[in-house]
Amino acid sequence: MTTNPSATYDVVVVGSGPGGYVAAIRAAQLGLRTAIVEKDAKAPGVGLGGTCLHRGCIPTKAMLKSATLLDEARHAADFGVRTTGVELDFDAVRRFRDKVVVKGARGVEYLMKKNKVDVHAGWGRLSAPGQVTVTADGGAETVLAAKNVILATGSVPRDLPFLKADGRKVLNSDHVLKSTSVPKSILVIGSGAVGSEFASCYARYGTKTVLVEVLPRLLPVEDEEISKEIERSFRKKGIECWVSTAVEAVAENPDGTLHVAAKTKTGEEKSWDVEWVLLAVGRRPVTEGIGLEALGVQLDRGYVKVDAYQRTNVPGVWAIGDCTPTIWLAHVASAEGIVAAETIAGHPTEPVNRDQVPGCTYCDPEVASIGLSEARARERGLDVKVGRFGFQVLAKSAMEHTNEGFVKIVSEKRYDEVVGVHIIGPHATELIGQAAAFLRCEATTEEMIRTIHAHPTLTEAIHEAAEAVNGHNIHG
Repeated sequence: MTTNPSATYDVVVVGSGPGGYVAAIRAAQLGLRTAIVEKDAKAPGVGLGGTCLHRGCIPTKAMLKSATLLDEARHAADFGVRTTGVELDFDAVRRFRDKVVVKGARGVEYLMKKNKVDVHAGWGRLSAPGQVTVTADGGAETVLAAKNVILATGSVPRDLPFLKADGRKVLNSDHVLKSTSVPKSILVIGSGAVGSEFASCYARYGTKTVLVEVLPRLLPVEDEEISKEIERSFRKKGIECWVSTAVEAVAENPDGTLHVAAKTKTGEEKSWDVEWVLLAVGRRPVTEGIGLEALGVQLDRGYVKVDAYQRTNVPGVWAIGDCTPTIWLAHVASAEGIVAAETIAGHPTEPVNRDQVPGCTYCDPEVASIGLSEARARERGLDVKVGRFGFQVLAKSAMEHTNEGFVKIVSEKRYDEVVGVHIIGPHATELIGQAAAFLRCEATTEEMIRTIHAHPTLTEAIHEAAEAVNGHNIHG
């Protein structure tokens, strides 16, 4: 073991995903001597950025971009553009995807240098109070003295009790992003953001796609009307959807395909033969082997327990992102990282408002939401008013490849405050930013209405939905 007494920091961040590297930058900006530990930081432009950059958000969206362009090219004649010989070049898709990832990793590496954050490559663990031991690939160990440690160790894909991802035919999201080919058929288990995005992606690539969800609806965390609309749209696009259906067994056929057996809630037995099965059944925290138990850091079902300011029960130990029982989104981890860093530095800050976290699913059509669903608002005892407006009416949406979907606004009657905005349709993941600003400012539907929206734009749908809350929308 090599102990370096000079390696003493105000903050050591373990994990360089969007929570970890943002926390490190903010800590450094506030004058704290900061280091970051990353097990994958083996070479320049390779390791920093975490799951989001290397095995999640970014490569997935790159693949989806290729799927969107492929679909648009196939329908280019509708816009007066003639194309011939349109086909998928998956090797080129992979090159594009990997180029985007490497660029992002180099960007994070640059930000560490710019903000004078020391990078230590290896597996980081809490080896004693105020101490992080970093074990490199070759086994060499370096001990870092840390006044504060921020755990940003993230998560990994879950398996099912009876079905483990083998990386060959039963895949998880990590495996899919390493694949070198496109299957002729795929069955996706789980219709959250990951499952719905990959189903949408491969269906547009030309893969026969089946989507199976054990809960009563697709995208189960979204507003019920959004779930109904995405199922309708997926079915229209040729994706076979089964809700309230549980996969019970997967076995390999003599020809190498997989036989998948399932049963619906009503007892109907279903089966499919497919090339691949994709497990998209959630993620589990990376909290084993990092020294939590020895220091007495409290866990809940494997997640690190924290307060509103991301403090654990052990002084000087903080946790953010997927290793905590939070909303598993990159931008939430980043926000939590800033809260932790600012609290450590004694800088004014405020906890993350869990009711104002935008959620985005980059399938076709896109889905985005922020705030309370209609059902959740009623559960909280609010007297609810709802307005809806479809994209099909807008002039700008007539110029889009996809113009299906709608905006739904949930407000409460007493103060007219907007408590939720739900969007399914073109560029929903960009439009939700405006809704986030309205909720942050505690806007009323009247204030949304009095905000002039440019014409022709897709944001007009948000304006019209606000008008529709009181039945006064102009174009619907």
